[in-house]
Amino acid sequence: MGGELNAATAKEYTLVHARFLDAHLDEAFAVMADMVARPLMAELEAEREVVLEEVALYEDSPSELIHDYLAETVFREHPLGRQIIGTAETLNGLDEAVITSYHEEHYVTPAIVIAAAGNLSHERIVELARRHFGDDGAVAPPQAAPARRPAARHDASFLPKETEQFHVCLGAPAMARDDPRRFALSVLDTALGGSSSSRLFQEIREKRGLVYSVYSYTSLYADTGLVAISFGSRPEGLAECMELCTTELLGLAESISDDEVERTKEQIKGQIVLSMESPSARMHRLGRSVLMDLEIQTLDGMLAQIEVVDRAAVVALAREFYDVAGWSAVCIGPEAAPFQATVGDYAWSGVP
Repeated sequence: MGGELNAATAKEYTLVHARFLDAHLDEAFAVMADMVARPLMAELEAEREVVLEEVALYEDSPSELIHDYLAETVFREHPLGRQIIGTAETLNGLDEAVITSYHEEHYVTPAIVIAAAGNLSHERIVELARRHFGDDGAVAPPQAAPARRPAARHDASFLPKETEQFHVCLGAPAMARDDPRRFALSVLDTALGGSSSSRLFQEIREKRGLVYSVYSYTSLYADTGLVAISFGSRPEGLAECMELCTTELLGLAESISDDEVERTKEQIKGQIVLSMESPSARMHRLGRSVLMDLEIQTLDGMLAQIEVVDRAAVVALAREFYDVAGWSAVCIGPEAAPFQATVGDYAWSGVP
């Protein structure tokens, strides 16, 4: 059909998605429904080998691995702290019976959300959903145990790997995804390190040329969340990068201005409007909202939520979630000493 088919796994859901010509809607929907609801479970051993290769690739990608290392440090024993991809040990322990049992419990009609966008009608999608899924008589799978927001702590950990750069993540627990303050958090995160005009990008990359990549991000889940900063640096720039990140966190609440908040809001609103030109982005937004039990916002509604954010709301969040005294630091690199010396300068806990 000349379309594109892919799948993804996040911390709280799995996703199968496709893009194709509107003329192929019925056939493409049927293929996707079979994959999700009625998989043959064939070639499991071959697929296991593919995923084991993916694990090996992931382990060789410190710029990706560092984020899981931070989540493990912040969330500790909770499943949110585990790697999505698993390990060679867990993958080798799976067999067809285990996978089939999991599928039969979780991939059931009450748990599945279908979202679509493009040249189609809602009624047609409903008709196809009823034809290919219907009522399977199953009950929704049990909800995961709530992840109470862990206590923030000022800690540091190091993972040795033979790398050319030191890969660093700093982070702390944050709010849940249904918190009404999430719109203010997006303004604060974007101003700090969410774009090429952000504080971190301008100070560390543009003015000093210390890094190729530096940014901040947020990850919001059902019961808790994460705020973080990430960068990669050669050994000679590590201390200065850590100093600049720490300085930004220490002065964030007091230094952010009304003008900076307004400029950042305009940037976010522009990104929202442009994203609506993509049917795929619309589809993902609709699906996530329904799956996560969030209100489906209209374009005007989303823009209004950003527009009402003011400096006072941003400052309050900076003081609550961006206090460096409650942030953890993790690093992947060839030797621990440079990182130990750096975090020692800012009273982080000792590096194991």
